Amino acid sequence: MAYTLNQINQMTQEQFITALGPTFEQTPEIAAQVWNYRPFTNLEDLHHHLVKVLRSLSRDQQLTLIRAHPDLGARVAMADASVREQNQAGLTHLSPTAYHQLQDLNRIYQKNFGFPFILAVAGHSQESVVANIKQRITNSVEVEFNQALKEIESIAHLRLQRWISEF
Repeated sequence: MAYTLNQINQMTQEQFITALGPTFEQTPEIAAQVWNYRPFTNLEDLHHHLVKVLRSLSRDQQLTLIRAHPDLGARVAMADASVREQNQAGLTHLSPTAYHQLQDLNRIYQKNFGFPFILAVAGHSQESVVANIKQRITNSVEVEFNQALKEIESIAHLRLQRWISEF
């Protein structure tokens, strides 16, 4: 999917939700609300409004969004964008040893925080993902909740950059 910013600005709400609903895992209602802020002057403006709506959600709604993300390296059905991102970081082709190590870390993280470990994996390798989860696993729940939202914002920005050109 590739759109220009002009096309995005001219979409009906239904078209907009179809195009940008996948920006946030299983949470197209964010795109539905952002449609009302059109026209967007640039990609940063669009991202700003997406983040604004994300940050205006209740804590329970934000937690639902965080929990909609798949475990990194998991061999489960997930959104096409997540598959692509994890594949680029080498997380869909882990050796059995690396797979079990990452799944063990995911389980510990999930037990500690009640939600999956989230990392914008662009530019990461299997090793740096493992290093990140090991470093963050000792944080407080509040720190990790906020970090998860920041990572989701980064993921959204990266997806928008792939999906939309400004011209």
